[in-house]
Amino acid sequence: MSQVSAVVGAVPNPGGPFRAGPYRGPMSDSHLFKSTLPESWTGRVDGPNPDHALWSTTVRPMDDPASVDPGVALIGFASDEGITRNYGRAGAADGPDAIRTSLGFMSVHDERPRYDAGTITVDGHDLEGAQDTLADAVSTIAKAGHLPVVLGGGHEAAWGSYRGLHEATGGDASSIAIINLDAHLDLRQAEPCNNGTPFRQVSELAGDDFNYSVLGVSPTDNTKFLFDSARERGVNITTDDQLSELSPTEAADLAVKVTDGRERIHLSIDLDVLHAAVCPGVTSPASVGVPLANIRAICTALAKTGRLALVDVVELSPPLDVDKRTARVASRLVEEITAAHATA
Repeated sequence: MSQVSAVVGAVPNPGGPFRAGPYRGPMSDSHLFKSTLPESWTGRVDGPNPDHALWSTTVRPMDDPASVDPGVALIGFASDEGITRNYGRAGAADGPDAIRTSLGFMSVHDERPRYDAGTITVDGHDLEGAQDTLADAVSTIAKAGHLPVVLGGGHEAAWGSYRGLHEATGGDASSIAIINLDAHLDLRQAEPCNNGTPFRQVSELAGDDFNYSVLGVSPTDNTKFLFDSARERGVNITTDDQLSELSPTEAADLAVKVTDGRERIHLSIDLDVLHAAVCPGVTSPASVGVPLANIRAICTALAKTGRLALVDVVELSPPLDVDKRTARVASRLVEEITAAHATA
């Protein structure tokens, strides 16, 4: 029997590696959290005072989300399974620890609590079980008033993370706007699910309340069928060229505008939205991409709205990275989102 092994515990999947069907609902919170930090947290010590703070010296383990002050909670999702099911290059399972290691050296300039809730790891082919566990973790963390930040791993993480936010709202999909910064629409019809299907799965769960915007789409990396599927679902699409023509301020204004009227924002960042020179360490590097300045502006603006409820940072593949460029970009985005969210 396949299991989902995790820093946060091990949860059996009775349905087998490619189990289909609806989300089972939350498990006991006791499966989810531990009181120790992953070993990937490293960094120098510049001094004993708060003015010397780094992520590595301030991040705390999250063993009980409800018992600590609201903050930002990282959750690793170590998965290559969705990528390999989609015939991609493996390596993203190492992404969460690579982001943590890079993040550990970053300075902290605010008192926002920073937590690490551990890493959920796909054991064998049991992606569905891991997604269920991720949904439980996100739901528990969100209900306790924290901002969950999921570190991938492949973009298949988004199916689990969205379901967690959906459950935390009591199933109110009408309150959630999704912004996906991505070269791909991720609306594929493939079965079993993979890293190209998460938002098609979300659309089926949300129904008429599906509110989805993809910024940075590469027309040459998405078929006409996928564009037609997006239009049928009412998806807002901005291509890589269109987003690149905007200034950072204009790009940020666009992102905020398409989320108007929704109480919560799910921001999903696929690092392949950026040019391969900036983010080479991804499964599918972009030949065109979007300027990093625009992506940073969008992330910061959404964090400052006070409505940001969930973040994914996915598709980092350390074996494919060059001089840790992609890991550094990912960690910088996490820190800037955290700092901006503290001011909301």
